[in-house]
Amino acid sequence: MLTQVAEGVLVHQSELIRNNAVVIDGSTGVLLVDPGIRDAEMACLAGDLRASGRSVAAGFSTHPDWDHVLWHTGLGTAPRYGTARCAEFMHDLLSDADWKARVAEGLPPEIADEIPLDLFGLITGLPAGTARIPWDGPAVRIIEHPAHAQGHAALLVEEPGVLVAGDMLSDILMPFPDLDTARPLEDYLEGLRLLEAVAGDVAVVIPGHGSVGGAGEARRRIDLDRTYVEALRDGRAPADPRIGPSATYGREWLPGVYEWQRRQLAGRRKPGGTPF
Repeated sequence: MLTQVAEGVLVHQSELIRNNAVVIDGSTGVLLVDPGIRDAEMACLAGDLRASGRSVAAGFSTHPDWDHVLWHTGLGTAPRYGTARCAEFMHDLLSDADWKARVAEGLPPEIADEIPLDLFGLITGLPAGTARIPWDGPAVRIIEHPAHAQGHAALLVEEPGVLVAGDMLSDILMPFPDLDTARPLEDYLEGLRLLEAVAGDVAVVIPGHGSVGGAGEARRRIDLDRTYVEALRDGRAPADPRIGPSATYGREWLPGVYEWQRRQLAGRRKPGGTPF
């Protein structure tokens, strides 16, 4: 079901991981960001768009995680954009003859057979430094940053002030730094700084997973994410409601993710106390 969250901006949420597919109205069609994740859910999204008289003019993947580079035949053949680094990552993956097996290893086993991979990852990279989505619609600013995944980008729909945050600023998931990089926590903090620089223009924030937030939520979630990352950096246990006893989502598995992050970073800690 499509839910309007701002003028000309709608959200379609998946069930299992609460992914938010974002629909932005344009003059000749919509910009569709991160559609997912089950085949039936994407077919439902395509049907909702058709029923409302909308077609897809362009797509955008905020980053190359499997649940953000999906597509469905019902959504049409519009160009699907991403940052140059996002597209490069996907090109390298798809050039491997065994890429489907590699992707399948990372899928939730309970829904693996419901996720269509035929159009997986077919991303057109925008030239490095591209400032806005090239499409016939409202100005959508690209905020590329190094947090969470290589080639990650948030989008700011300048009017009416909607921040599509990708896999950051969630009310149900704590930060997931990319621990395969040389400076994962510094990268994450840099991403938060770039989002904070536009927070004054944000009336609505849409995370990749979780609930849409209204006025003031972008700043609150930036502060919450920063506090968590700084605790990881300093070797302190974070007092984060998303992994505490009052958490409303993932109480069975998110504390284990935190423990894994803590152990990974502890093994990379410099003698002075900070992670490499």
